[in-house]
Amino acid sequence: MGVLLAVLGLAGCADLGYYWQSASGHLGLMRAARPVPEWLQDPATSAALKAKLELAQRIRRFAVTELGLPDNPSYTAYADLHRAAAVWNVVAAPPYSLTLKTWCFPVAGCVGYRGYYNEADARAEAATQTAQGLEAVVYPVPAYSTLGWTNWAGGDPLLSTFIGYPEGELARIVFHELAHQVLYVPGDTTFNESFATAVERMGGARWLQTQAGEAAREEYTQFDGRRRQFRALTSDTRRALAVVYASKEAQAADWPAVEAMKKAAMDEFRQRYATLRAGWTGPRQGAYDGWVARASNPMFAAQAAYDSLVPDFEALFAREGGDWPRFYAEVKRIAALPKAGREQALKAGAVPPTADTPMQQPQHHDKGGRGA
Repeated sequence: MGVLLAVLGLAGCADLGYYWQSASGHLGLMRAARPVPEWLQDPATSAALKAKLELAQRIRRFAVTELGLPDNPSYTAYADLHRAAAVWNVVAAPPYSLTLKTWCFPVAGCVGYRGYYNEADARAEAATQTAQGLEAVVYPVPAYSTLGWTNWAGGDPLLSTFIGYPEGELARIVFHELAHQVLYVPGDTTFNESFATAVERMGGARWLQTQAGEAAREEYTQFDGRRRQFRALTSDTRRALAVVYASKEAQAADWPAVEAMKKAAMDEFRQRYATLRAGWTGPRQGAYDGWVARASNPMFAAQAAYDSLVPDFEALFAREGGDWPRFYAEVKRIAALPKAGREQALKAGAVPPTADTPMQQPQHHDKGGRGA
């Protein structure tokens, strides 16, 4: 509460309504949370939920003991939100650009999304952005991290919006959100999200190899194969759109021609997705239907934050001998560099010695490109 209210106090008058909904929304979530042991002892708790909560506690312990992630009150409580998402994010971009509109916040820096606890408020913001000539999209987010700022008040709870995920996906989301507590660089969404995604992928693989049963591994393998196919498709389409927006037609401001090329790229995306989907069988066949329905410049741009640097973080982990503490230390050294040289240093694999720079830990909403 202290951090949220401190942020509220720094806001300008025009933003007070937004910061108030952020503070009151998170406080409502915290009030709904109860310690996991209470849920387990409650006779009204279903057997299925008890099993998931027990699994989540094992996943959390694994995160601490095997992945070196923070050991604090986060994910030791559970909240039933009675709604479809933890928050709804708004993302926006120009009609012929993959550059996200950014919103700037005290401490957190500038990010390419704006989160709301009420879906109607998110849609109103999207309508405002559309009226200003941008493409704007609202999408549901199952989880977010407060980066450790609320550990004194119980930390980030497990939520009804993701507790029902299959075992491999549940492990990944817990690892992802805890990774945000290891490191957050204000104003560098791609670095932050790619790091957390790399941790969730590598940690999830280790969990499945050492802790999960055969059925869970098979279920994960099937869905992860689809995820990789879909991410490859979105990456291809993102590159195709980038070519369109850098074309000679765009340079000449021939917008009807640019629109026609954009439509062709989007049509190909949907046709290729339909072909992929037709080849998928079993549960969760339509897991990406919602993403495809929202496909647009801001969605492709937001997804890039989760994908673009992941291979580089995975390569760094390998160079550090698969040692988690060494990996985190090296990532923090890279993060302390000026933004202009951060990505170059990560890709180069050589980081010059720098003075220790403490990482700020602001209030942060996970942006939910995770759907892909």
